[in-house]
Amino acid sequence: MDNKQNSSTHIDSLEKISVNIQADVKAGSLVIAKTIADLIKKKQVEGKNCVLGLATGSSPRTLYAELVRMHKEEGLSFSNVVSFNLDEYYPISKEAPQSYNRFMQTHLFSHVDIKPENIHIPNGDIKKKI
Repeated sequence: MDNKQNSSTHIDSLEKISVNIQADVKAGSLVIAKTIADLIKKKQVEGKNCVLGLATGSSPRTLYAELVRMHKEEGLSFSNVVSFNLDEYYPISKEAPQSYNRFMQTHLFSHVDIKPENIHIPNGDIKKKI
């Protein structure tokens, strides 16, 4: 067996990532939103925080719209959610149209009952030390 074949076999034999393919973005967003909602509710019953790592960009917009709908129409509470976003532009104001902070406020945070102190996004307008 050559190295390439051996490497490929090795990777395939260890790969255990489950994949759930949906017909389109809307269908995929519904599945992910339900998974997130179920986790939030489970943690609420346990009296624990639900820690979420959240993304920005066009991909999660439909997901966030569904989570907002679940909050408004089904009573999904985000009161126990602690969120972390990985990135932010620098230097940039939180209010700038391109800011990830503004994106998250526009698409999710300002529509649900998440506590402001539980939102963690890098500060894009922190003063640079010289």
